Amino acid sequence: MKAKDPVLIQVPEVLSTDQVLLLTPRVGDGAVLNLAIQRSLPHLQPWMSWAQEMPSVEESEAVVRRMLAEFLNRQHLAYFLYERTPDGGPGRLCGGAGLMRLDWAQRRFEIGYWLAPDATGRGLASEAVVALTRLAFSQLRAMRVEIRTDARNLASRAVAERCGFALEGTLRNDMLGVDATPRDTCIYGMVSLDELRDPGRLR
Repeated sequence: MKAKDPVLIQVPEVLSTDQVLLLTPRVGDGAVLNLAIQRSLPHLQPWMSWAQEMPSVEESEAVVRRMLAEFLNRQHLAYFLYERTPDGGPGRLCGGAGLMRLDWAQRRFEIGYWLAPDATGRGLASEAVVALTRLAFSQLRAMRVEIRTDARNLASRAVAERCGFALEGTLRNDMLGVDATPRDTCIYGMVSLDELRDPGRLR
């Protein structure tokens, strides 16, 4: 039987948790993305190659439109992370999360995430990871979900571990850091929704 074309796979444009709304990028979101990057640049520079220089609003808008195109083509399922307001709507854009390196044939996906520094410490990244993991295993029928992170990025590693991802190994000198020095990569994996822990329900 021929595999279904990924562009025909239904993927929700909104994911909701107790504290977080994950919304797909929309045309015109460049300005709010730019503000989030302004708040986050020094915080992200040690880890993110795309955060080395402050972009213009126009450049951020171009990024938004590429993200939207990739979402529609099912090449990269990127969401903007908003903290929910008391009435349940989206507050400030305070990060991003999504499924990337999508292998639709093998149903293997990787989760990535980032937060502005003023949004850390409240479990927002963990809630986003839980929502994306549920999406991957339930609606997208994942066989495997990964989180890959620089071994020195202790905050990112803590998110993976809180959500129940198992550290499966460390690839030595797997990549170059933003400073062009060799870095190790920690590989976290999950192969069943039964392994998932929801930190919000453990508090």
